[in-house]
Amino acid sequence: MQFSAESVLALAPDAASAKAAQGLTKPGQWPILGASDAAVWGECQGSSRYQTQVDLSGPSFRCSCPSRKFPCKHGLALLLLWAKDRSSFQPSPSPAWVSEWLAARTERTQKKEEKQQQKAADKAADSNADAAAQKTAAKRWSRIDQGVAELQQWLSDQIDQGLGHLTQDSRAAWETMAARLVDAQAPGLAQRLRYAAEALLDGVDWPKNVLRRLGLLQLACDAVARRAALDEGASADMRALLSWPIDKDSILAQASPVSDEWLVLGVIQEERDNRLMERRVWLHGLQTGQRAFLLDHTFAGRVFESSWVALSTVQATLAFYPSAAPLRALVVSSQTLTLPSQQPAPPPSIPPLEEWQRVAQRVAANPWSHLHPLRCSDATLHYDGEQGQFRFHLQWGDMALPLQLHLSDGWALLALSGGQPLTVHGEWDGSSLRPLTAVGPEGFWTWTPRA
Repeated sequence: MQFSAESVLALAPDAASAKAAQGLTKPGQWPILGASDAAVWGECQGSSRYQTQVDLSGPSFRCSCPSRKFPCKHGLALLLLWAKDRSSFQPSPSPAWVSEWLAARTERTQKKEEKQQQKAADKAADSNADAAAQKTAAKRWSRIDQGVAELQQWLSDQIDQGLGHLTQDSRAAWETMAARLVDAQAPGLAQRLRYAAEALLDGVDWPKNVLRRLGLLQLACDAVARRAALDEGASADMRALLSWPIDKDSILAQASPVSDEWLVLGVIQEERDNRLMERRVWLHGLQTGQRAFLLDHTFAGRVFESSWVALSTVQATLAFYPSAAPLRALVVSSQTLTLPSQQPAPPPSIPPLEEWQRVAQRVAANPWSHLHPLRCSDATLHYDGEQGQFRFHLQWGDMALPLQLHLSDGWALLALSGGQPLTVHGEWDGSSLRPLTAVGPEGFWTWTPRA
């Protein structure tokens, strides 16, 4: 597998880790460096001597240092050294502390596959499983119906009283209603209500934003009440909105797999409540033209099972979750990974009208879809200075898209473009674009978390 310095640094959990890793790439800091077809390893001499290893098939990292970041600066530095100069690594059989780790990883993967197969077999053999599942579902629907009825009354009260009565103190009452929805086993509706509360008195357009978000909650109430009349796709979207648990094994068994060479449009990690880390991987099928995103969670301090590198390409087979506008998917299998070069070539340009048509069709099919992938080809980056504050926007066709962009990232993108058009990939939330990757005449840029 070929690595570049840029692709390695794109794996860093934050900017501080990337900077620290670059400071650990002097050969004298690594008295031992070794490599095999499967892995690279080394011992880094710092305040202590740390054993560091990287499984190249992931890549996956392990280090004896006490850092809670994954990958740590030592793992990143080791892979940076491998990317820059393989001649400094001594080809040799892996030592015990490397081979045992690789064997344990293989064993865990095999056990996981066996467990999934056994689970599917047990489920198929259990003649009472369907009856028990239906009984459990009926109890949950009963609680959801009660919670939705309460939410419906609460929404009516807010409109009857008018938005003028709302203050910052109103957030506490909205949080109480959200907590009741959690108790009613509808945590997805609780999350949407909290999202609406975030817009209270926030900016000059807050009444419009609040009404739009409450309107989607009213639409959810209507969907729950009419769920028997919904088709399969709309019913699946409604269940996803409620955060109804989904059996991944069933998706893998029932979905029609889609095989393609997938371009990784972008990768983003964000911390949610209680140190829960969420990762979203956005993909574009180079042959099918299909879009997809992979959603994973792990607790802070634990590494995700697989690595995805922005602007790399992966030959993979995906199974899509049921939906009226399928977008979220699971990986059935992945075979090869091609990491980005200094100047990766983007797929053929897609006109803005076609991109917006995709978004419009997806929203029409699933009005609760919140984030949408956008590929903005031949777009130019601009900034507006206002009382010392800079706001960046992307001029794409005849539209100026507001950007969710840190100031330093904005300057980095401007430098990359040199005033020339860029191809920008990002998440569109209905009002602004969060850039995740960009390809320009001087190379490419990828989103990294702030330190």
